[in-house]
Amino acid sequence: MAVKLEKIEKNKVSLEIIIDAQDFSLAIDRAAKKAAGEINIPGFRKGKAPRNMVEKVVGLDYLQNEALEPLLGPAYVQAIEETAIEPVSRPEVELMQVEDGKDLVFKAIVEVKPEVELGEYLGLGVEKEAVEVTEEQLEEELKRRQDQHAKLVSLEDGVIQDKDIATIDFEGFLDDVPFEGGKAENHELAIGSGSFIPGFEEQLIGARPSQELDVNVRFPDEYHSKELEGKDVIFKVKVNSVKRKELVPLDDEFAKDVSEFDTLAELKEDIRQKMVTAAELKINNEFRAEVVKKATENATVEIPEGMIESRIENMMRDMQNSLSQQGITMEQYCQYLNTDEVQLKESHKEQAVAGIKTELVLEAIAKKEEITVSDEDVENEMVKLSEQYGRKVEELKQALLARGELEWFKVGIVSDRTIDFLAENNGEEKKETTDETENTDTGIKE
Repeated sequence: MAVKLEKIEKNKVSLEIIIDAQDFSLAIDRAAKKAAGEINIPGFRKGKAPRNMVEKVVGLDYLQNEALEPLLGPAYVQAIEETAIEPVSRPEVELMQVEDGKDLVFKAIVEVKPEVELGEYLGLGVEKEAVEVTEEQLEEELKRRQDQHAKLVSLEDGVIQDKDIATIDFEGFLDDVPFEGGKAENHELAIGSGSFIPGFEEQLIGARPSQELDVNVRFPDEYHSKELEGKDVIFKVKVNSVKRKELVPLDDEFAKDVSEFDTLAELKEDIRQKMVTAAELKINNEFRAEVVKKATENATVEIPEGMIESRIENMMRDMQNSLSQQGITMEQYCQYLNTDEVQLKESHKEQAVAGIKTELVLEAIAKKEEITVSDEDVENEMVKLSEQYGRKVEELKQALLARGELEWFKVGIVSDRTIDFLAENNGEEKKETTDETENTDTGIKE
């Protein structure tokens, strides 16, 4: 087999692939043998008719077409390996020469991974925020825990207040006609939670247990039910019971009841340390993200449409899988958002382009700075992952291999190390990159 590579556009190449005439002829022979076993040819048992007799019955064109399928795919894969290109889309295949006794010649036009021109990526001047946990924040967290462990006490007398939990029966009417989905009995509603239509919960404040009342509300202009969106309705409500949270004092006894600590001071210090750790993680992640964002913005890359379309298709497939787990179809989801699948794909284009550019830039920086991972590194990361998920290392490895994701696992490690590198070198002097740009190697010879 021979292959000729030609760059026809910035990120598109043409592969002219030549398969030896003898190999093509052998493939036709195999196609004829297969056809002989599937059709009846007078004077011959199935599978025993010679090629020339099979050819008379089914035609040479049929045999040649049947011979192409097992030849083109492997030849294309071999051509990719020989030319060291990195395709990012399906090839457009054009048959150039298909004649018995001659070389089989076909052309595959494919988009390849684009070249990345790196800009500044060191000394970007990104500032990391200082970690601070204020006394006010600490008190808010303590109050949240106090509220979380409050006792619910039934209210025999008095009126509903904000934060109370009311058990209600209700039925909704549109133009004096009950509407579907607008009725429930013994529904628990936390007043002030915002879980009902705007204005509903507020109108229950002041009501008493056993009281019946009308609640007038207007559905939002954008609502999943077309029948109700923007409509004024009346809910007939009966308050069955009311419960109110009774807060326990914030003291040493509280600390003993809700934690392993004996004093409130110890609990507060533990909460403070955990809040500091969480704040550090958040700030560090934001800092790393900003460094990557700036390095990406400083780079130049022209992303092929095929690469973008492929990423959007993957995003849509992931979304569809997530929706199906919730028992929702893509069509229902689009109806809820008042859109269609074409518009939904278009709305994901910006995110797809940003994700691809970031990955390409990190890959180019890793290549330039010679950031790599060894088999030992991969094994160590596997061990960490196994401890995190409580699974054996070999099980994780086999799962990744089965899904074809082991290589992506390695890429992820390189990417993380590249981000570490950028974060660590954020304060260094900027490199001169005016005449020192980096291109990802597509294997295309100019």
